[in-house]
Amino acid sequence: MQALSSPRTGVRPVARSARSVSARPFGTVCCRPSLGRVALKAVNKQATEKEKSSGNSTARQLLGMKGAALETDIWKIRLQLTKPVTWIPLIWGVGCGAAASGNYQWNDPVQIAQLLACMVMSGPFLTGYTQTINDWYDRDIDAINEPYRPIPSGRISKNDVIAQIWVLLLGGLGLGYALDTWVGHETPTLFYLTVFGSFISYIYSAPPLKLKQSGWAGNYALGSSYIALPWWAGQALFGTLTPDVMALTVAYSLAGLGIAIVNDFKSIEGDRWVLEIFFQYKYFLPDPIANDVKYQASAQPFLVFGLLTTGLAIGHMNQVAAAAASAL
Repeated sequence: MQALSSPRTGVRPVARSARSVSARPFGTVCCRPSLGRVALKAVNKQATEKEKSSGNSTARQLLGMKGAALETDIWKIRLQLTKPVTWIPLIWGVGCGAAASGNYQWNDPVQIAQLLACMVMSGPFLTGYTQTINDWYDRDIDAINEPYRPIPSGRISKNDVIAQIWVLLLGGLGLGYALDTWVGHETPTLFYLTVFGSFISYIYSAPPLKLKQSGWAGNYALGSSYIALPWWAGQALFGTLTPDVMALTVAYSLAGLGIAIVNDFKSIEGDRWVLEIFFQYKYFLPDPIANDVKYQASAQPFLVFGLLTTGLAIGHMNQVAAAAASAL
């Protein structure tokens, strides 16, 4: 027998046989209370005691971060599945796109409401959908890398996960169409963008394509979804999405490729057999498990403020061009 344990907390959620996790039927590993009530209470108690010294277990759980304590409240579990910490780049990208439109008025209550609705569409709904469906298809590998996650720990049922995926997807698509109607688009640009982004999210996580297993292509698909797509949504909402800006943001998405690669470091235990991980570990970072968040946190401020600066510059250029055209 061997026990799966969290690399951060050392908690041993459940003892399993040495047989491969992925070789088992899904129902024996995930989406059922396989720990049992007594065992689950014991695990929760151990996790709580382990995390009390840091005082951040609840926050980490709600944000969907690595090392969170085990939670039993279904709504906190649902929130954890959406990984709110990952909403931030999408929300920021929508704001950058709005700035790039040249038409967004920062003191207009109606436009502020439209911008917030677009941020909710991109963040909680569609990013939440992306994260939930990713956890669903990664349930076996998460049983090794992050056994405290809601699905591998058995704290949420299969039906609850599927229902959450559909609610978030349909909510995002519906909100995109509603925004098109609100601003009077003849062509439902926001709706088309939500359909495209949702499709990319699905083929990124789901077989048979599962782009995340294809290395560079998968990481670039993720990076562009975090940078280009929310920018396009924000700019299309308040202005015209032009080919030159689309090309610029697609190029900017190369930065997201690096973010996606560094983000994979936390899964080194489950991906140990991949040759790429060996070279990342040997030649790039001495301790990727400990340093992945540190490197992301130190690098991303430069990226996000660079995005905003670019958006403001494009918006100013569009304002000048519009003024010049009206003067002719």
